[in-house]
Amino acid sequence: MSAVLHAEQLTRRLAGTVPVTLIDDVSLEVQRGEFICIMGPSGSGKSSLLYLLGLLDRPDSGKVWLADEDTSACDDNQLAAMRLAKLGFVFQFHFLLAEFTVAQNVLLPIQRLGRLDATTGAAHAMELLARLGIADQAHKFPSQLSGGQRQRAALARALANDPLLILADEPTGNLDSAATLNVRQLLRNLADAGQTVVAVTHDHEFAKAADRVLGLVDGRHVVGWRP
Repeated sequence: MSAVLHAEQLTRRLAGTVPVTLIDDVSLEVQRGEFICIMGPSGSGKSSLLYLLGLLDRPDSGKVWLADEDTSACDDNQLAAMRLAKLGFVFQFHFLLAEFTVAQNVLLPIQRLGRLDATTGAAHAMELLARLGIADQAHKFPSQLSGGQRQRAALARALANDPLLILADEPTGNLDSAATLNVRQLLRNLADAGQTVVAVTHDHEFAKAADRVLGLVDGRHVVGWRP
């Protein structure tokens, strides 16, 4: 396996009268095809760490390498380009655009990146929806889908540009038990097929699908952490 992501001594603080440390000296390496879950108590910094790994926020100190590329010297435009081309995001709330159909939502990042022509891009979007079992929902609007279907659509959108890494923040936090099981299995299947996945979760059953769990307490990586 080869490292898709490497983070070294990440620290993130919020300035103020009483500074708050969100992430404190965290290092990790994610190998290609791994499914990793980040777990910890509420307020432990799980989402903050994910945003640093996903280049949505910058650390106060430390570095993130994405496929051996040091991201610390990148400007905001370069980081945005890397996120579009190399990262896929899934959140607790699907954030699908209500005025677009499911297929159009999946097509948006493909169009933004511009690697594929219109015909090929549309076909790729439909292939992803078929892969996730919701091709029959392609021309519906998000409001017409169940919660589980919307999250599958969000996952298809995250896969649209064939990312190196999928980052998921509580992807099942708004789903019932049946939909949670389905999304968990989809992520496991993706990892088995070679896709790299890092997910924040509070769900112990969900984390059982992961190859390993990274425990976070008070912003620090705790080796051997158990819920």
